[in-house]
Amino acid sequence: MSSNSVIASLSLCFLSLFFLSAFARPATFLQDFHVTWSDSHIRQIDGGRAIQLVLDQNSGCGFASKNKYLFGRVSMKIKLIPGDSAGTVTAFYMNSDTDAVRDELDFEFLGNRTGQPYTVQTNIYAHGQGNREQRVNLWFDPAADFHTYTILWNHHQIVFYVDDVPIRLYKNNEAKGIPYPKLQPMGVFSTLWEADDWATRGGLEKINWSKAPFYAYYKDFDIEGCSVPGPAYCASSTNNWWEGTAYQALNALEYRRYKWVRINHLIYDYCTDKSRYPVAPPECVAGL
Repeated sequence: MSSNSVIASLSLCFLSLFFLSAFARPATFLQDFHVTWSDSHIRQIDGGRAIQLVLDQNSGCGFASKNKYLFGRVSMKIKLIPGDSAGTVTAFYMNSDTDAVRDELDFEFLGNRTGQPYTVQTNIYAHGQGNREQRVNLWFDPAADFHTYTILWNHHQIVFYVDDVPIRLYKNNEAKGIPYPKLQPMGVFSTLWEADDWATRGGLEKINWSKAPFYAYYKDFDIEGCSVPGPAYCASSTNNWWEGTAYQALNALEYRRYKWVRINHLIYDYCTDKSRYPVAPPECVAGL
């Protein structure tokens, strides 16, 4: 092999390694995020590849992405507070951070007494309209190990996943006059805080501060989407992988898993709450 060929090969290897390292996922915490609340209560672990969130009587804490995104997929691995976590809320969500007309996609993990299941509440705000709560009891102990929590958001649907199991689906039914978030970019946020006025059994179970400090752990931060500011064409491009045919609807296996969750683990659905909605909201009858 000639010296020129060797140099060319080495250059190609170097460039490949550069691009792999520059765009590798998952990211470290500081690549994509910054602390927004109580820096002393967020501790980086393993060179920033994981973090510990702390809640005590002095403060909770929170962080947010450095950028906003318009469509894509966001996921994190989270290990929730073990033992008696009643009155605590660990939240992972996307938010347009606009006061008047808010778009928001929420995961909220509601703590509970030792031995009781963790409840995950999801909510969706579209064009300023929220109050779309659904609650699912998790079928495993989310404090024993890390599990992956994902929000997929494209022009066709919003899906909340726990590991590979879809637990919440919101289809784009704008053609039927139902609002769908598609105009405002959203940041990625997370908080750990005390909310014992509502979080556990509607506020009946209060936080036990003798168990504090409370810890939640995060790792494998993965954001893939159209960054704003960024190329204007990105959000409307059909070439983005998250807009592909495979992501425009649940496949057969995902649909079976989704129905399994709805039948066995759904404990509250605003769609069937006649005290709040004597007439079901339109998205509840629009169909999948």
